[in-house]
Amino acid sequence: MQRLFILLIATLPLLAKAGDPGTARCFGTGDPDTARFYGPVVPNIVADKYIPAGYRDIGGYLGYRLDVNLHKRLLQVDSATMLSGFEKRPGAQTWIGEHVGKFLFSASRTYAYSHDPQLKHLMDDVVRKYIACQMPDGYLGTYLYKDRWTEWDVWAHKYAIIGLLNYYSVTGSKPALETAERAADLICKTFGDEGGKLPLMRAGEHAGLAPGSILEPMVDLYRYTGNPKYLAFCRYILRAFEEPDGPKIITQLTKYGDVTKVGDAKAYEMLSCFLGILKYYKLTGEEKYLRLPEAAWTDITAHHLYITGTASDHEIFVGPGVLRATNDDKMGEGCVTVTWIQFNLSLLQITGAIRYAAEIERSVYNHLLAAEDPQTGCVSYYTALLGAKPYRCDQGYSCCLSSVPRGISLIPEIISGNINGRYSVLLYENGVASTRVGTTDAGEISLSVRSSTKFPSTGRVDFTIVPSKTATFTIDFRVPEWSAHFKAAIGDRTCEGNTGGLLAITRKWAPGDHLTITFDMPVEVLPGGLSYPHAVAIKRGPQVLAIDKGLNPGIDAASPARYTDNKSFTDATADLPPDWDWKEAFYIDGIVGSVTKKILLVPFAEAGQQKAEVAVWILKDQ
Repeated sequence: MQRLFILLIATLPLLAKAGDPGTARCFGTGDPDTARFYGPVVPNIVADKYIPAGYRDIGGYLGYRLDVNLHKRLLQVDSATMLSGFEKRPGAQTWIGEHVGKFLFSASRTYAYSHDPQLKHLMDDVVRKYIACQMPDGYLGTYLYKDRWTEWDVWAHKYAIIGLLNYYSVTGSKPALETAERAADLICKTFGDEGGKLPLMRAGEHAGLAPGSILEPMVDLYRYTGNPKYLAFCRYILRAFEEPDGPKIITQLTKYGDVTKVGDAKAYEMLSCFLGILKYYKLTGEEKYLRLPEAAWTDITAHHLYITGTASDHEIFVGPGVLRATNDDKMGEGCVTVTWIQFNLSLLQITGAIRYAAEIERSVYNHLLAAEDPQTGCVSYYTALLGAKPYRCDQGYSCCLSSVPRGISLIPEIISGNINGRYSVLLYENGVASTRVGTTDAGEISLSVRSSTKFPSTGRVDFTIVPSKTATFTIDFRVPEWSAHFKAAIGDRTCEGNTGGLLAITRKWAPGDHLTITFDMPVEVLPGGLSYPHAVAIKRGPQVLAIDKGLNPGIDAASPARYTDNKSFTDATADLPPDWDWKEAFYIDGIVGSVTKKILLVPFAEAGQQKAEVAVWILKDQ
């Protein structure tokens, strides 16, 4: 029987028999065939074309950052602060109610691959106390009764349902599912276009984009329960988008294909609505609900995306090509980065198109990881390309301190998986992937693939292929658009790949076969565009590099570095401080003041970890 991953909340992977809502295969440190997930009872009409593989033993660069996220961020969360707004209403901050749901999303995803017992204990404790805070009528917000359904109340209920469903998916906790249902029942009872109900679009911020984003968990809850009232509410939300007080998502994108014309152009909330619209498309197969998000994606990538894979200036989409990059510009909100990654992952799953994997890679290796300090686990709300990263460790008041860990927890779902039934490697990292693949004789076998690499420091990856039995099938390898001389060697056979595509290797694979992928990572000089016409940025492989001024004495506002375009580029790893996390650095020749000297660059994701100012854009020498 055909197997597929059923999409969980915001793309939590399941590998289950079609139509089977019970047990499912997953990724983790143990045997993937014994792990259990608790999935939806209503299947999607549109089946996923990309199905994430199970992953364990994730090492290397991404594994190091996953470990930081677990031990220095998630396990350090102050659950008392998160729960304070529920235990003693009103909350001390108007959107404090979102943090529990966001934490449960991150913790559930992280537990799915790590099986960390300490994290499980923390999740259980938070959920037990959270459920106890629900009011008899189902209310799970942090406002006084007289202030209900103002500002961020519906938004908090959105994250409540998302978090509880994620937790249910990895634990099977019926109380968590029932709590989510009671919260959703209150929303359905309160809002609608029938007489006596409140209009949803007026119950929150940003021209209805914030409350309207509850579409995403409402689709999920319908799939988990089969209760038709949740599906009816989803249809109401889509109608409400077009009401006079709504953001006009459908009509504006249909007419203009321009995200600046949707609602008030608030990036995070808009992308959150797109996630719900895509889930509704998968559930119903109504084509316009795929075409409209695709049009938004095209506009964002063409006009609003920074080279580090984020968007937003003062949290909104601004004019085409305007990509200001200082702390004063409040650019690259962490919530936007994470939701952009979710958006691309959803499109990847629906279409199988690897252009979405390329955008995920850009965001993960640059802006996402740049927003979490590898030494402390602290998070920056905005992560500027020019200036110090304003890392914060408080919990309960910053939306991004809860969002950035969510993005990092998604990484195992992105590395590899099946695209149209063929195992496909999308990112190059250490670990062991487990999946099932079809063979040329119309059979199906289990497949384990172990990868070993020092990427992104080097361009070599060694694979050990372990099918459950010798069989002929195809493995696809993504050829990144930034790579050169991409080759796959197995035995006496060598194949070359074309950039931006997939290199297919079809052969009779036997357990223990070894394959080596090699590729060059040319250094690219990126122009500063409309906002920085007299500057350039340096990129190597997927990583945008930066000047960390703490590693470059003498470079300051009075004596900025200037790029000389002399093509020099050498390894500087040995000159990093002993306490610098992730040893990867390079020298370029530049001019400081009037003196030619070597300038040390590190990946933007690692720059600023010792609180120094960072510069991605480097002035060109005139």
